[in-house]
Amino acid sequence: MTLHAASREALDLAGTRLGEVLADAGADPATVGDELLSVVDLLDREIGLRRAVGDPSVDPESRRGLVRRLFEGKLSEPARQVLDTVVGSRWSSPRQLVDGLESLGRSALLTAAEQAGGVETVESQLFQIARIVAGSPELDAALSDPIAPAEAKRTLVRGLFADKVDVVTETLVEQVVRRAKGRGVGARLDTLVALAAQRRERSVAYVTSASALSDAQRAQLSAKLDGLYGRPIALHVEIDPALGGGLVVRVGDEVIDGSTSGQLAALRRRLARA
Repeated sequence: MTLHAASREALDLAGTRLGEVLADAGADPATVGDELLSVVDLLDREIGLRRAVGDPSVDPESRRGLVRRLFEGKLSEPARQVLDTVVGSRWSSPRQLVDGLESLGRSALLTAAEQAGGVETVESQLFQIARIVAGSPELDAALSDPIAPAEAKRTLVRGLFADKVDVVTETLVEQVVRRAKGRGVGARLDTLVALAAQRRERSVAYVTSASALSDAQRAQLSAKLDGLYGRPIALHVEIDPALGGGLVVRVGDEVIDGSTSGQLAALRRRLARA
């Protein structure tokens, strides 16, 4: 998510408010997250409303009043307070307001997983689902289809993953699918994997191996990457026999290709230049 300066400032302010309301013993982070994402869905559907609440030329109190009237009795008090801060701030565009609100909803859900001790499970499940989607172009196309009804895509997600994953995982995946609008779902899910890893103060290493790694091999690789990058690294491993042997590791934009196929490709390139 790329935000302009005004939107970054607005998101920082709203993020602080979210932290304050979730610190209250009576607040349920999962409920707050669900409710904020339901507002995202509404603003995605209603262009006129999105423009009205995100128009920086309109008096902030007028925007707050509109939202208060619209959602009176429909949101919990913590979610209403966060939304009040969001619509009362100055955003670079209505679309960035909605993107920022989505970010807050995701954060609340990950807080719920964190408090329940399940954020690592959510991270792992998101990674596995991302690999399933990335490995099936037909599924990715179906979930990303901007024309397909949102309810049909939600039903597809639930049919594939309901009762198999944490409720936070399912909610986050459904939200990604509802907002995909032609963009690849797999890549957007990887963004969520990174967000979940950040909750554990880790960066993500996507590892592709020609064969399954033992616990000792995982521990050794993790220790080497921790030392290389100077911070804790969360490993997510998938198997691809086509590599022939070795590993391919991706951390951010950096790729370390130690696979047999990668070494052969590099050799071919060197011979071609000779």
